[in-house]
Amino acid sequence: MVPVDLFKDDAAKARFVSGPTTDIARVGYGVIVRAGAPKPDVSTPEALKRALLEVKSVAFLPESAAGAYVLKVFERLDVAEAMKAKTKPQKGTAQIAQAVASGEAELGVFLVNVLIAPGVELAGPFPPELQQELVFTAAVAADSQQAEAAKAFVSFLSSPAAAAVIKARGMNPR
Repeated sequence: MVPVDLFKDDAAKARFVSGPTTDIARVGYGVIVRAGAPKPDVSTPEALKRALLEVKSVAFLPESAAGAYVLKVFERLDVAEAMKAKTKPQKGTAQIAQAVASGEAELGVFLVNVLIAPGVELAGPFPPELQQELVFTAAVAADSQQAEAAKAFVSFLSSPAAAAVIKARGMNPR
């Protein structure tokens, strides 16, 4: 299961059996706070802007495609300059929630599935006007030793039985 954009790269696409892929889940961006902390309103662009300007620190992973999108949102909200002093860049996705849980950062901003972790709570998703979803798709690896089992697993991932697990991980089933 990989981001669907991977299939735009011919070299990466060659690592999978040719043919159609199966979209499994989609995930958008959101904001987390430390567990028990007040949750800011992030339901509109103006509310998200206010929340970002009111905090002292924000953790995310700027050196990633998702981080680049967060930076674009900062620009759209006209807070990019103010955020430079507040940004707590993380080295990996797991560190975003850890930084918020430990109090190193007041907010964490990234893809929701990455933000679901102990010690933090989702304040909310980005407002619809700023939301962008990442689609995860599944395919069988070209060098799979058990292609039939892999096909069955892909089929299971798109079933109603898998939907609850997908939702629990902060994603929406396709």
